[in-house]
This record gives sequence, C-alpha cells and structure tokens, in this order.
Amino acid sequence: MLLAIPNPALVLLIGPSGAGKSTFAAAHFKPTQIVSSDDLRALLTDDAGDQGASSEAFRLLSIIVSGRLARRLTTVIDATNLRAVDRRRYQQQATHNGLPTIAVAFDLPLATYRARNAARPERTVSAEVIEDHAARMQRVLEALHDEGYTAIHVIHD
Repeated sequence: MLLAIPNPALVLLIGPSGAGKSTFAAAHFKPTQIVSSDDLRALLTDDAGDQGASSEAFRLLSIIVSGRLARRLTTVIDATNLRAVDRRRYQQQATHNGLPTIAVAFDLPLATYRARNAARPERTVSAEVIEDHAARMQRVLEALHDEGYTAIHVIHD
C-alpha cells in the first residue's frame, strides 16, 4: 500500500496488538524514523512484552518524539495509540513544531488480530487484551475524523 505522507510529519500508527503496525512501519519508513514502545521496553528489560516497564518506555518515547519533532524529522509512533489523550498530546507536539499529523489506523477483523498475534515469533499478547484492544479500536475509528488530523489512512487488509 502506498500512502501519501508529507515529509516531515508525525505519523501515528493506531491499532490493537497484532494489527501489523510494526511490520507496516518497517516496510514504509526508515528504522531511525520509527519510535516503538515495544523496542523501548526491550531496551529497558530485554523483554518487549514486559508491561512493568511501560511507564519508563513511554517516558523515553515522549523524549525521543519531542526531540525528533523539534528537529522537524518525520517520526512514526509505533504503539497501540488507543487512548485519545495520548494521540492529542502527540498531535499538539507536532502542531507546536509546525508539522502535520497523519493517522494510520488498522481496522481489521478480530480473527486477523488473533492470528497475527499467535504467529508472532517473539511474544504473544493474551486473548483478553486483543479483544479489549479490538473493542477500543472501534471507538477510536468513530472518533478519528473529529480529532483534526491532516490525513487519516485506514488499513483494512
């Protein structure tokens, strides 16, 4: 899939665990442009799934994103981004630095999230988390058009 994304820009990947956000990011962006909450947890603990490190990982993510946006560099946030307050904060940072914010949302069937999660070689997320994320994603999709993004791309497959 080819997306028209301005350079520089803030790109928010939005979707449940198992949506394919990291795979998408790796296929479309330079490694230096991608700031991944999983990668930061792994750096902190040697375990990308260690949710006990999430608070520290997201503090680091915020510092990195802030520094990249201040330098007007395209920055891709690879996290679920299912909370409106987080999306709004990142968008405000981009706006403050004169950059557009592009939302890339993954609207896939629950079975696809489950299958992709099960196929992950490094770790899986519980079925309950996947189901919760999928339910939250439906609410996110309803809200995205009112959040003021420069562009919204919805991935369906």
